[in-house]
Amino acid sequence: MGRGSSGLRRLFREVAKFGAVGGAGLLVNLAVFNLVRHLTDLPVVRASIIATVVAIVFNYIGFRYFTYRDRDKSGRTKELTLFLLFSAVGLVVENGILYTATYGFGWDSPLQSNIFKFLGIGVATLFRFWSYRTWVFKTLPAPELVASAESLLEEADRKRVARPRSKQRVG
Repeated sequence: MGRGSSGLRRLFREVAKFGAVGGAGLLVNLAVFNLVRHLTDLPVVRASIIATVVAIVFNYIGFRYFTYRDRDKSGRTKELTLFLLFSAVGLVVENGILYTATYGFGWDSPLQSNIFKFLGIGVATLFRFWSYRTWVFKTLPAPELVASAESLLEEADRKRVARPRSKQRVG
């Protein structure tokens, strides 16, 4: 396999880890949603928002300490702020779909609510994957790139030191 295949392999591993955390987060989201929906008198979208917030907290811990544990950790405040910002956008997407189905079309049975909750999570997940990997959990430079850049700098330093000084003209 060529050089590009290692990048594809890394992306595949990242997608698999994101999927594992996201799958567990999906279960947390749906479990909390159904518990709140059936144990309280809260409207369906409010129950969904509570479930989404619980899943966001669960997912942050999973992403930071499992999926993206090798990523830059220097700016945790910025990371968490961006994570919450993009998660809030995902929350609006996810619950906007459920809101439209429930209040726009009157699809409010438990089965219909779960179908549209699941659909909303799916659409929001695509956005979240892109935004988290692009803006929140930034990639550190690959070790081979760092080593290559350092060797180029060392080579340039050696050439500069070894370069003979030009002869001065005596006039």
